[in-house]
Amino acid sequence: MDAPKVKSSRLKFKGEKHKRKREHTGNDERPRKMRKEDSDHADEDWVQPENPLELRGPTFIYHPSDPLPCTMTYNATTGKLVISNLDESDEPILARTPSDVSQVWVLTRAAGSPTINIRTGTGEGKFLSSDAHGLCSADRDARGPQEEWTPVVLPDGMVAFQNVYEKYLSIDEVAGGAVVLRADSDEVGFRERFWVKIQFKYKKEAHEEEKQKTLKDTEPVSLDEVASNKTFQAWGMGRSVVSAADKKELKRAKKEGRLAEAMLDRRAKLKSDRFC
Repeated sequence: MDAPKVKSSRLKFKGEKHKRKREHTGNDERPRKMRKEDSDHADEDWVQPENPLELRGPTFIYHPSDPLPCTMTYNATTGKLVISNLDESDEPILARTPSDVSQVWVLTRAAGSPTINIRTGTGEGKFLSSDAHGLCSADRDARGPQEEWTPVVLPDGMVAFQNVYEKYLSIDEVAGGAVVLRADSDEVGFRERFWVKIQFKYKKEAHEEEKQKTLKDTEPVSLDEVASNKTFQAWGMGRSVVSAADKKELKRAKKEGRLAEAMLDRRAKLKSDRFC
């Protein structure tokens, strides 16, 4: 008699709370993107990144190999990097999620950096690295150039990873049929393309950061002449000199797009006047 088939379920992390999904109503007129962010996903759901900046936090990296997709895992007992097949499933390839914590890696990056570090999610936290010959390992506690990877999100949503030597991460079949991870490919082909899943809360976090950055970049220049005077142009005893004509001139300069130039001219004039 065949053994009963074990149904794989979504991997849950310690401390995660179940979140009920809100039912949609027919009169929900909000944009589709906003509806999806608000209610279609719980924070711990696994989703695809849309751009490299979203690659952060717990991450599932797998390859659509045949006959079974495979993923890179870390064996905490042996301290080795291993390529293992995913469980058999009727789910579409894009619906696959990790079924064991060894399949989860943690992606981090320095603020403003295009490169990421890929750290094991189990054990003592080792970083994925590659040397000049393309050999990959996960046995280093510290981060250096060999532990840096540049993610490239391809048009079809798959992701390629480039190392410091400008070579791409790939899976490779060696003698005996074993599959290993290498990083010595010059171009992106089938072996260098991976599906990547991140948790939704980190994708949402990246969107919020980008939104705040955009708002900051588009904020109008504040015309606080009094504060500027106190800082740069105060006379003896901190006396501020701001006339109606000064304000009028600066407002006109702001409309004409030469506010910075006008402020510099005024500052130079006051600096000269105060020592006359």
